[in-house]
Amino acid sequence: MIIDADLFRRLVAVQFPQWADLPVTGVAVSGWDNRTFRLGDTMLIRAPSAEAYVAQVEKEQVWLPKLAPHLPLTIPQPIARGEPGEGYPWCWSVYGWIEGEAVTTASIVDPRQLAGDLAGFLRTLQTVDTADGPPAGRQSFYRGGPLSTYDRQTRQAIAALDAAFDVRAITAIWDEALASVWIGPPVWVHGDVAPGNLLLRDDRLCAVIDWGIVAIGDPACDLAIAWSYFEGSARNVFRAHLPIDDLTWSRGRGWALWKALILVTGLAKGAPREVADAGRVIGEVLA
Repeated sequence: MIIDADLFRRLVAVQFPQWADLPVTGVAVSGWDNRTFRLGDTMLIRAPSAEAYVAQVEKEQVWLPKLAPHLPLTIPQPIARGEPGEGYPWCWSVYGWIEGEAVTTASIVDPRQLAGDLAGFLRTLQTVDTADGPPAGRQSFYRGGPLSTYDRQTRQAIAALDAAFDVRAITAIWDEALASVWIGPPVWVHGDVAPGNLLLRDDRLCAVIDWGIVAIGDPACDLAIAWSYFEGSARNVFRAHLPIDDLTWSRGRGWALWKALILVTGLAKGAPREVADAGRVIGEVLA
């Protein structure tokens, strides 16, 4: 199945004739779980790329409008929900366009400022009422759930590492991460806090996008960016601005290690940028 701008021009024309004259165009970075297209100047289309991601549509439609009023930064807001058609088998969403530049492509980023701003956002997210929120599980790819879900896969990846990596040290860090579990009440987690999902405007964090695996549970998964992006003093700023204990920080490091290991060993596919950077991330985890 080809998921392209032509497909969604047809879908928009049939399902939303009021927008039929608006151009549908691709974006520079479309995402992995979903394909993204501009719809005119003020909207975007977000469509699952495979059946595994279909549940994200309904979840974002329901929960993003409820979360938005409580958060200090912009998050995507659904405008409409499209239905299957034209050979495309799943529901899809129309959102308002958010002006900003992803951290991955920004020319100017102050990592310490970004670390503080992001930590403040996550701190607020964790205080939002979780009543009836979607529990961590398969629909969140277990973000917010127990790290032990990925123990077997991680040890398989460790066994596949070449001699360039310190397997003993990596195993020790993984074992330490598994030694604790979240014992507090569930809190909201974004689930995929990554540079490509953070938007800057005027060199400051202005929006957090891509909420497809949002859930309530253990906040440790949202800490992985401390090693996948931040370094040194910026990592310290990030931690200092979050109300977390040493055990949660250790599990966050475990989430970063798991993702980097499965990418560097080819056990999972990912965005080319992530795959290329996985070895560096392992080095940061070991630092």
